[in-house]
Amino acid sequence: MKKLLCVLLVFVLGVTALLAGCGNSKEETAKEADAPAADPVDVKVIALKGPTAMGMVQFMDEADAGNLTDNNYSFEIAAAVDEVTPKIVQGEVDIAAVPANLSSVLYNNTDGGVTVLAINTLGVLYIVEKGQSVQSVADLKGKTIYASGMGATPEYALNYILRGNGLDPETDVNIEWKSEHAECLTSLVSSADGVALLPQPFVTTALAKDDSIRVALDLNEAWDALNADAEDGSSLVTGVVVVRTAFLEEHPEAVAAFMEHYRDSVDYVNANVAEAAQLIEKYDIVPATVAEKALPACNIVFIDGAEMKTKLSGYLQSLFDQNPKAVGGTLPADAFYYVAS
Repeated sequence: MKKLLCVLLVFVLGVTALLAGCGNSKEETAKEADAPAADPVDVKVIALKGPTAMGMVQFMDEADAGNLTDNNYSFEIAAAVDEVTPKIVQGEVDIAAVPANLSSVLYNNTDGGVTVLAINTLGVLYIVEKGQSVQSVADLKGKTIYASGMGATPEYALNYILRGNGLDPETDVNIEWKSEHAECLTSLVSSADGVALLPQPFVTTALAKDDSIRVALDLNEAWDALNADAEDGSSLVTGVVVVRTAFLEEHPEAVAAFMEHYRDSVDYVNANVAEAAQLIEKYDIVPATVAEKALPACNIVFIDGAEMKTKLSGYLQSLFDQNPKAVGGTLPADAFYYVAS
């Protein structure tokens, strides 16, 4: 009898504990449901006019329409890099879409004051020509190449691809550096057999102005071909999005929310080209007619985490090997890359 009573007592105590646990769980769940949401954070964003801003337009439009209430987002489109750099350095903006190599320069010049969140644009550089003489990188030998962007990504990318295909940029081709893309186009049109290195969306504008011009080579594909067998292959990276490190540390939830909205926006832009083109014109980036034709060739992406680190670090390494100043003197430390655990 005593044995039976002991068994019953243990059973009752077990059930009571179980019910108490359920009760506590329900109470905790109710408390979590009733807990006030985090206060919205002011998130100030700036993007450089061109492909690095194109993937953000749906996000911008949703925020301007008042459809996003988790945080207070404000956006600015800058016409030149010189407008972006001081604002991120001085803390006037929190997040910026900038050229890939500039992100490394900013990191070095601010002692780790910025962190890269994601790649937003892969390669946008193309070799164009009049005629059909250029079918491969090897066909550039002996050619005059009109290009702008000396001392910047266009020069480093072109040199990397030429050398990777056995061509010496100093002796095997004649590169004529111009101050702007329009000059390259003018020289191309007046040349009998010249070629030009142009970025999107300017390529689309050039094709519309002269139907004798065609795209001969995609430097994005040429870069990938050189790294096809590499275990940790890099990619030709045009643009990234960075955040002030102090802002990331103070408002990690706001940064996570920003990244989620940005990813959704990139997905929308790539899946709804015509509608996205209208938004791109709305925000005075490029005309809708140009944007609609150029978008498929702008390689707009949202790549974060470990893949971002692999692609971007490899790209920065290629720039560093050519000219350390291109990345701010030294390669950024691992802390530069935001890889959420």
